[in-house]
Amino acid sequence: MVEREDDIRESLRILFTTRKGERVMHPDYGCALHELVFEPMNGQTEAAIEHAIRQAILFFEPRIDVMNIWVKTEDWLNGILAIDLEYRIRATNSRQNVVFPFYIREGTLLSGTPSDPGSPPAA
Repeated sequence: MVEREDDIRESLRILFTTRKGERVMHPDYGCALHELVFEPMNGQTEAAIEHAIRQAILFFEPRIDVMNIWVKTEDWLNGILAIDLEYRIRATNSRQNVVFPFYIREGTLLSGTPSDPGSPPAA
């Protein structure tokens, strides 16, 4: 049972972090979260995020039924969006919960500006 639950969690993580068109043989696979990164954070954007997640799960994760989705924006200014997903595994009828942190600034330089390539590195 635990293997199935872990497999579903990993599948959801992959689904949420994959952009549509990123997979060559499956161009429709993925979630539209990345398309909403630069939108103003308001009720409309939160609803769009929830809709994108529901659609992605509906089409690409048939093993679960979504019970609730909460979009938590408390750390939005720090570049973190928390998606709290409550779902039911169809095969076992067990309820699960996962919090997916979506990092808006991931892979960027957060601590300052890069040094000039011609200048010596900062100590």
